[in-house]
Amino acid sequence: MGKKSMDYRKYKICVSGAAKIDYCAECTIELSKEVGKEIIRQDGIIITGATTGAPCWAAMGAKEEKGFSVGISPAGSERDHINRYKLPLEHFDLMLYTNFRYPGRNLWLTAVSDGVIIICGRVGTLNEFTTAFEKNKPIGILEGSGGIADMVRDLIPKLHRGKGKIVYDKDPKKLVEKLIKLIKKERKTGLKLP
Repeated sequence: MGKKSMDYRKYKICVSGAAKIDYCAECTIELSKEVGKEIIRQDGIIITGATTGAPCWAAMGAKEEKGFSVGISPAGSERDHINRYKLPLEHFDLMLYTNFRYPGRNLWLTAVSDGVIIICGRVGTLNEFTTAFEKNKPIGILEGSGGIADMVRDLIPKLHRGKGKIVYDKDPKKLVEKLIKLIKKERKTGLKLP
């Protein structure tokens, strides 16, 4: 009897958010950890940009629930990840080094995920949000976390691209439930190539 293999059908959920949480709501650390825990509790794996702040706290929460965590780094190597980018290695079961810097990493991050959760955020999170939105990915917005997350409702009508596949909630458990419902719907309808 070997180790149980990981089920490829698990929900691959990207957590995108502010690496520096100075501009986030005071409860962002707790909310981020709870999002990570809920992703695992609801049969998912967590994928983040292998950075500090909200994504790191979400990965920490996922690991506290004994879940699987993937980091997608902007760096080209572990040395580059630590020394140049000053990013953590803790809380990850698998680290992928893209060597694509932040914008290229953001493309990978959203491309390999079934859905994306936005927590707080600044310009990098906005880039990840718009990339996911353009790809028509299911997106969950954790309202009340500050930053970009609290601006999305007002931003969507100004983009003139429809409503997208976006769910909103202030409660991490409910948000993950809503996002997984969208992901399940996507899986039932199948992949639609552009």
